[in-house]
Order: sequence, then C-alpha cells, then structure tokens
Amino acid sequence: MDAFALLIAATLNAGTVIAFAALGLLINERSGIVNLGAEGMMLVAAIAGFAAAVHTGSPWVGLGAGALAGALLAAVFGLLVIWLNTNQYATGLALSLFGTGFSAFIGIRYTQERLPERPPLHIPVLGDIPFIGPALFRQHAMVYIAIALTIALAWFLYRSRAGLVLRAVGESPESAHALGYPVRRIRLLAVMVGGALCGISGAYISTVYTPLWVEGMVAGKGWIALALTTFATWRPARVLLGAYLFGGVTMLQFHLQGEGVQISSQLLTMLPYLATIVVLVLISRNATWIRVNMPASLGKPFFPGS
Repeated sequence: MDAFALLIAATLNAGTVIAFAALGLLINERSGIVNLGAEGMMLVAAIAGFAAAVHTGSPWVGLGAGALAGALLAAVFGLLVIWLNTNQYATGLALSLFGTGFSAFIGIRYTQERLPERPPLHIPVLGDIPFIGPALFRQHAMVYIAIALTIALAWFLYRSRAGLVLRAVGESPESAHALGYPVRRIRLLAVMVGGALCGISGAYISTVYTPLWVEGMVAGKGWIALALTTFATWRPARVLLGAYLFGGVTMLQFHLQGEGVQISSQLLTMLPYLATIVVLVLISRNATWIRVNMPASLGKPFFPGS
C-alpha cells in the first residue's frame, strides 16, 4: 500500500509537468493558433529557470524566469504567424528546433550545477492520514496550483465573457472582427499566456521535478502535451485527467523496475510515447468527433479586412 501511495504521488507530480504545458497549448488552440514549438519553449524555459534558481537560490524565481522565457518566445512566434502570416506549423517547428539548440548552448556551463532538494508541502492533518496523506497531500505547491488553474480555466472559457470572446475568435475570427474585437491582439495575448504556461512547465522540470540541468531533459513532454490537447478535445478537465494518465504511465516504468519486474528497460521507457500514439490512433478513427469539438479556425490564418 505504501508503494502504491508513492506511485500515486509520483503520478501527480509527473502529470503536473504535462498539465501546465497542455493547458497553455489549449489556450493557444482555443484562439485558433497551433504552436508546435512547445518542446523548444519548454527547453529554453528549463535552462532559464534553472539558471535563475542557481543564482538566486529560489525555485520560485526560477519558475518566474521560465514563465517569462516562454512568454517571450511565444511573443516572437505570435508576431510571425499573426502579423506576418507565416505558416503556423513551419514556424512552430522552427521554434522547437531553435529552442533545442539554444538551450543546449546556454546550458553548457550549468551541467555540473545542482539545486538542493526541498521537502514537499506537507498539509497539516490531511498529510498524516494513512495512505491518502502520502498519496495526495504531500505534494509540491505547483501540483495544487495546476488543479486550481484547471478549474479557473474551465470557468473562464465557459462562464466568463472574456472566455466567450476567446472561443469566438477561435471559431470565427471574421465574425469577431466584424463585431469590433481586436482579433490579432487577442490571439497574441492567448499565445503569450500559453507560452508562459509552457515555460512554467519547463522550469518546473529543472527546478522541482529533477532539480538539475541536462541537455534535452524535456524529453518529448512538449509533444505529448500537444497531443493531449486533441486527446482531451480541448477541454481543461480532460486535459488534467489525460496529464495524470500519461504521468502514471511514465512513473509505472520506474515502479515496475523497482518491483523487479523482468521487462526490458527500453520497452518500459517507451511506454509513455507508445500510449500517446495509441490514444491518437484511437481518436483519429472518429473524425466527426474531432471536427465537432475542434475550434473551426484552428491553424487557419486571419487577414483583417480581406
């Protein structure tokens, strides 16, 4: 039971990484913008956050630096695809490649650094409950912030006027423009907020999840987050559940290895990515379901006045 409680706790921790990035990408796509540069943004944010945490001694400063780095890269991406009307897919891939190389170059001097591990948050009384306490109430504060963010985002999208405008821009930017809404600025803001959340995800990896810097340490989590937005049909609650699903698959490999299960380590390592492919294949079989839930203008350029 203790081992199972630890597995649940590790699942929540691992899922938080994917949840922040996927929620950010969901905001992007709700506005009609596809950003394939999540992996690159997360890597740049990871080294920016790690460097800031090393020099200040505060992981919270590192998370803030990661959010800023992600927002800045997203702003550049947004200016290119929203104002210059470059291809969203090609620009996103270029951003991902740039982030991978740039983070490796900047991170050379930090490969020997390591942040001190800090004890997780222990919620009084609840954290002392057998099984439930270790599983749910001894997490880092960012785990609970991710849950709160999911609830807040669901309320924003479906209960607030601003959320309605954002969804309208993603469904029909021409109609939103005709009603007087600044479609381009709304999309840029959505892209930057999404980039900041991807940045928080990347910084969380390097400052909390594994408090060190290793080249390429995001290891495909940005692509999993991108796939998760489709898997969750662009709904925040499903994004969070999907993040925990993928986080659980990721941690299951370590749990099985710890239990001495005789399975190839390479096979266990590929489980999260295999699960991503299987889910996407199953979803793609129902094109109508995807089309009904997908923002109508997703990936399509918008030319005001055209």
